[in-house]
Amino acid sequence: MSASTTPSSRPAVTEREAREVAEAAREQHWRKPSFAKELFLGRFRLDLIHPHPLPADEAAQRGEEFLAKLRDFVETKVDAALIEHEARIPDEVIDGLKELGAFGMKIDTKYGGLGLTQVYYNKALSLVGSASPAIGVLLSAHQSIGVPQPLKLFGTQEQKERFLPRCARTDISAFLLTEPDVGSDPARLATTAVPDGEDYVLDGVKLWTTNGVVADLLVVMARVPRSEGHKGGITAFVVETNSPGVTVENRNAFMGLRGIENGVTRFHQVRVPAANRVGEEGQGLKIALTTLNTGRLSLPASCVAAGKWCLKIAREWSAAREQWGKPVAHHEAVGSKISFIAATTFALEAVTDLASQMADEDRNDIRIEGALAKLYASEMAWTMADELVQIRGGRGFETAESLRARGERGVPAEQLLRDLRINRIFEGSTEIMHLLIAREAVDAHLSVAGDLIDPGKSLGEKARAGANAGVFYAKWLPKLVAGPGQLPATYGEFKHGVDLSGHLRYVERTARKLARSTFYAMSRWQGRMESKQGFLGRIVDIGAELFAMSASCVRAELLRSQGDHGREAYQLADIFCRQSRIRIEELFNRLWTNTDDLDRKVVKGVLSGTYEWLERGIVDPSGEGPWIADATPGPSQKENVHRPIR
Repeated sequence: MSASTTPSSRPAVTEREAREVAEAAREQHWRKPSFAKELFLGRFRLDLIHPHPLPADEAAQRGEEFLAKLRDFVETKVDAALIEHEARIPDEVIDGLKELGAFGMKIDTKYGGLGLTQVYYNKALSLVGSASPAIGVLLSAHQSIGVPQPLKLFGTQEQKERFLPRCARTDISAFLLTEPDVGSDPARLATTAVPDGEDYVLDGVKLWTTNGVVADLLVVMARVPRSEGHKGGITAFVVETNSPGVTVENRNAFMGLRGIENGVTRFHQVRVPAANRVGEEGQGLKIALTTLNTGRLSLPASCVAAGKWCLKIAREWSAAREQWGKPVAHHEAVGSKISFIAATTFALEAVTDLASQMADEDRNDIRIEGALAKLYASEMAWTMADELVQIRGGRGFETAESLRARGERGVPAEQLLRDLRINRIFEGSTEIMHLLIAREAVDAHLSVAGDLIDPGKSLGEKARAGANAGVFYAKWLPKLVAGPGQLPATYGEFKHGVDLSGHLRYVERTARKLARSTFYAMSRWQGRMESKQGFLGRIVDIGAELFAMSASCVRAELLRSQGDHGREAYQLADIFCRQSRIRIEELFNRLWTNTDDLDRKVVKGVLSGTYEWLERGIVDPSGEGPWIADATPGPSQKENVHRPIR
């Protein structure tokens, strides 16, 4: 097929085909143990996370030394208010970060990077993100999902030697998957990479390319057509941004993260050497998902920073602000919010550090743990920021710039709320994370009984699946009846002044209850289970709470054993677990008592116009234009706003 071949129109994809593409991209086997997978199966494997894993002494020393340098830099060189006002990170700040080695934190020292562990990489992102979330996103998009991580996992030695030294010190990278009409359904990907001799020729448009405006190197996902000698499929490529035919057509602006360099990038007849293909043809989505297994952990790191800052401001403000004769912190309505922020911040740090250390150890499969950390942290951090705005009252709604202008401390609470909102969408929306985690959580069931509920399978295949399922459930179901959580002395090593053992027994009992609920649902709905997204979301949320409870107790015991605020850590873990248990019981109640069926009926009515009368009495301030921009391949008609930083 020649380069002059006209790119195909956007693929028409059925629901079944879309599921098959997603299924082919996920890791099919579990070669290592997984704490979270076992949790969803009703097995509380505390031994997989306790004693809490720790970094090696040399890795910790290297990480602490870098954190000290980074702290000095952000305290002296970063003006967060200026970045927010100008909606841009100054070039000199980016240059300073390059000189510091911050762009090579996760890159091996043999390629010029710092070789930090995941734990210290996340601590660095928390630190720099507290100074400016936009800088945290810049560094994270570059290293967590940009060129360094895919090459680390799937790149050839020659690719690593060519690109990683550049990424460590001079070049900025970005990851390009989303398109104007393609979000969480990559089966509809339209950007093409047509083989032509020793090259591929790229055509298409990519949307929301974080770092894309300033990037020097891009990881681009494109569809290779099947042809003689070419397997085809969605494939990953490293693309030089200064290649002819690459145009950054727009620098996008958002409600938060005003300093990020996010754009729209068009490819028109862009020639990419076959040597720049990462992995094999058709491996692109698998590369993206595998990269995100650890890449998602950068987002919880930023949420930890947000929680810590919320706690600091809530503490200082609530002690200074008086109402009705006493500080507002002593009013129960405010105090409960402060308690929630403190307990949740402790839990988020516990979850993030535990998942990060598990990633460093590489002893466990953390695909579910990483996804749970992202899901839980993004939701809880948003709630904490919202509570901080409420605690601050009118000052929480006022901008920091306005506060300073009238003589008060410029506390950017409203900015934090705006900056955090995208985390519930970034790198898999909450709704998509629910489905992704649910798919992994029921993997054991589908592996033995999937053919039973697959309408495409023959009667013979269903019969064999039924026999296999019978053997599996005969062994599995009896184990969900009783367990260590019913024995009052279990987990006694977690009793030191404050007793956390009861919370761990609750986790064990509740994990079995969760597994039973999942089994009941599969028995009831069978093939329709995948459409019960409300139910699946609640199942996942319960699992997330149980994971956070487990991580909190394990972290509290670690800190106690190290003599590092152990008593206080036990107190925070205790209150978090008590708050979490209330949320879990509410979620269990909503598994079977909800309005899901009625909601679907109302939605049908809304879409058919039945309730259109309810929209009367307003004006719509939206501008004219299509809901989704035209992304027809072809030469760019716009000025290139690409702005390399050199």
